[in-house]
Amino acid sequence: MKFKYMLPATAMTMAIASGAYADDSSDPIIIPIHNWSSQIVMSHVVGQIFEGMGNNVEFVTTDSQAVYESVRLGDVSLEVEVWEGAFGASYEAAKEKGGIHAASKHSAVTREDWWYPLWTKEACPGLPNWEALNACAAVFATPETGDKGRFLGGPVDWLKHDQERVNALGMDFIVVNAGSAAALWAEIEAAEKTKKPIVLFNWTPNFAEAVWEGEFVEFPTWVDSCNDDPSVGPNPDAAYDCGNPANGYLKIAAWDGMKEKWPDAYHTLTQVSFTNPQIAEMAKLVDVDEMEPEDAAAAWLDENKDVWESWIQ
Repeated sequence: MKFKYMLPATAMTMAIASGAYADDSSDPIIIPIHNWSSQIVMSHVVGQIFEGMGNNVEFVTTDSQAVYESVRLGDVSLEVEVWEGAFGASYEAAKEKGGIHAASKHSAVTREDWWYPLWTKEACPGLPNWEALNACAAVFATPETGDKGRFLGGPVDWLKHDQERVNALGMDFIVVNAGSAAALWAEIEAAEKTKKPIVLFNWTPNFAEAVWEGEFVEFPTWVDSCNDDPSVGPNPDAAYDCGNPANGYLKIAAWDGMKEKWPDAYHTLTQVSFTNPQIAEMAKLVDVDEMEPEDAAAAWLDENKDVWESWIQ
C-alpha cells in the first residue's frame, strides 16, 4: 500500500492565511541519508513536515561520519540522528571548528555495543560478562576466524573501534564487519533457525529489541577519555579498553545558517524529539513491514499527528 502524506488542511490553511512560512528561503533544505532504517525514515518524517510547511527538500546519501563536516559547511542542512557512541567524536570535532550546533535532543536514550540473542547464553552461561564471553570464544569460531571467535561488527564507516577494543582487552576474537544493517538482521535470522550462538553489533532504539530477546555484553564501564587516554581503563597501555556509553545521547544537529535561511523550518526542528519506542517503530515499518522509507514516514505521520502537529504551531 502506498501512502500520501498531506499536512492537515486546517494547519495548511492557517499557515497560508497568516503567512507563517513566508520567511523561509525557496532553496532546498538538504537532508542527509545514511545506512540504517530509523535514520532514513526519521529524515523523511522531518522532510515531509518541512514540505507540508511549503519548503523545498532534497535528500542526499552521505557518509555517516563525514556528514558533520558537511553540516558545518552548509553543504547539508541538518542531521536527525547524532548518536553519542558512534558519532559523538565526529560531531564534537566539527562543532569545535564552528558552523554546527545541536538544534534539539531526542528523549530517546541510546546504547550501541556487542550484543547476543538470548539463546546464546546456553552455550556461554557466564554472559553478559565480557571475560566470560572471551572464555567462550571458541564457541563463536567460524572457518574464516580459525580458532578465534567471530564478532560481527557494523559497517566500517560506523567507526565503532571494535578491533581496538579486542586488542586492548586481549580478546580471542576477530572482528568481521557487515556491509549494512540489513546484513546484521539477516545474520540473526539465520542463527535463530538452529539457535546458533552469535555475538554482533546492535543498538537501541531499534526494532530488533521487539523481535529478538537479547542482552548487551557488559564491558568495563565507559568513562570520559577511555577512547583517548591509555591510562584510563583497565589496560594502562591502550585506549578503547572499555564499553560504549550505556546511556548515550541522541541529538539533532543543524547548520548554524539554517536559523536565518529557513527560520520557520528551523523552529520546527528545535521542537522535534522522539522516544525509544517511536524510533523503534519507524525502523520496524521498513525492516519488518518492508515498506519503502518514504511510505513508512507518511504512515508514521498519519498515525502520530498528536506527536508532531504541535511542532509546527
